[in-house]
Amino acid sequence: MTVKRTLGGDEPANTLQSNYDVIIFDLDGTLIDSRVDLANSVNFIRAQLGLDSLDHHVIFSYIGDGAAKLIQRAVGKAFSPESVQQGVEAFLRYYRDHLLDNTVLYPGVLEVLADLGHQVLTVLTNKPLESTLAILQGLKIRDRFRFVYGGNSFEQKKPHPVGIKKILKDTRTPKNRALIVGDSRIDIATGQNAQIASCGVTYGLASNSLSKCNPQFLIRDLRELPPIILG
Repeated sequence: MTVKRTLGGDEPANTLQSNYDVIIFDLDGTLIDSRVDLANSVNFIRAQLGLDSLDHHVIFSYIGDGAAKLIQRAVGKAFSPESVQQGVEAFLRYYRDHLLDNTVLYPGVLEVLADLGHQVLTVLTNKPLESTLAILQGLKIRDRFRFVYGGNSFEQKKPHPVGIKKILKDTRTPKNRALIVGDSRIDIATGQNAQIASCGVTYGLASNSLSKCNPQFLIRDLRELPPIILG
């Protein structure tokens, strides 16, 4: 994509070249460190069910496939599907009230979003949309993203490619001009299923799962992303 930026007055416009036009960010483990709030919410539900607290690192390994999978993994197979569903609903209610207690942006996020101001930035997460928007608003970055889609925005969650396909349609972008950025094999698989490029980040919640897939790019710090995109 070529972006023309007028500098003002009679100065000529600069022409900016980029390798990708649309950047699709995962949320948890990529843009935000939400581990403690998620773990505390899971342990609240376990207490409600008469279960002992789990170590936070155990809960971290359960995150990534949406709230229902998280609670299923956290309470085990001893509970009926009805009890698990009630646990999911209670988890979501509790989490909505505590989703910004400890959650913060990862280092470099604000800097990177500013550096990529000429790209179309979007969010695609398996977190429910209501919670996603509340976090983006609370951390004052909602206005940086053209489109935001959550785990309940479509009938299927990541790694199904429906969310990416919708973003490509929204933005009229060909597949070779889009890049998904995430911390887990789920994000990379989503990109592969949609036939777009992918970038894994190794600092996130599920970065250990990246060894099971083959992202085109792998970065240790989000501030390594702009050179990949801008060339």
